[in-house]
Amino acid sequence: MDQTRTSAPVPAFVLHRHAYRDTSLILELFTLSRGRIGAVARGARGPRSRWRALVEPFQPVLVSWQGRGELVTVTGLESVGRPLRLPGARLASAFYVNELMLRMVRRDDPVPEVFAAYGEVLERLAGDANESVCLRLFEKRLLQGLGYGLLLDRTADTGLPLQPQALYRFEAEHGPLPATAPGKRIFSGRGLLALHSENLDDVDVQGEARRLMRLALAPYLGSKPLQSRALYRQLQGSSVNLPTEESSDD
Repeated sequence: MDQTRTSAPVPAFVLHRHAYRDTSLILELFTLSRGRIGAVARGARGPRSRWRALVEPFQPVLVSWQGRGELVTVTGLESVGRPLRLPGARLASAFYVNELMLRMVRRDDPVPEVFAAYGEVLERLAGDANESVCLRLFEKRLLQGLGYGLLLDRTADTGLPLQPQALYRFEAEHGPLPATAPGKRIFSGRGLLALHSENLDDVDVQGEARRLMRLALAPYLGSKPLQSRALYRQLQGSSVNLPTEESSDD
């Protein structure tokens, strides 16, 4: 695809925005065709700008641009469907999803599987789906879409199917290995298989999935704290859904 100018508007979401000069914005966009890109939206903060309501995070849009390199210029922006409403703690969860995207999705790397998973998790967070389940499934699909999919249905050493009642030590870069005693990296076969099949209705399984995804994401997030975790604690008074460094299920 010609990266100097798009031939037509493409589906996208705004991941992040900050003010630029008097009335413009610099946007982090996640597009279907080109992945994550940086773009200038000139005049988008102006009181009469037709883009003013379209440059908010989480809103599905069609975007076109021109230019090349690290920062392109938006030339067109259109609304797609209804605006998403994300109240309270669910807004913090959506910001958490965006932070994962900003840290883990590389620039100019189209990842259509991740684009589909991102749109789905926002729709589900805007609805009445279980918030914790939404986040765990998105985390799993994000890793898979980026080429870091987790082995969750068989052992990493022998390839034998996991047994629901058995215990396994999970090594993030390899997968589950047989274990005999509980511990920080120990999970039940039942919990691993539930995440593999994406059947997380059970509350105990949700707790294991949350702990496992914290472990799996850690190598890609680094040591810098996620701002959305602090926001979630402010809104909710707890960290029930977002994986946090402080919580432990050992």
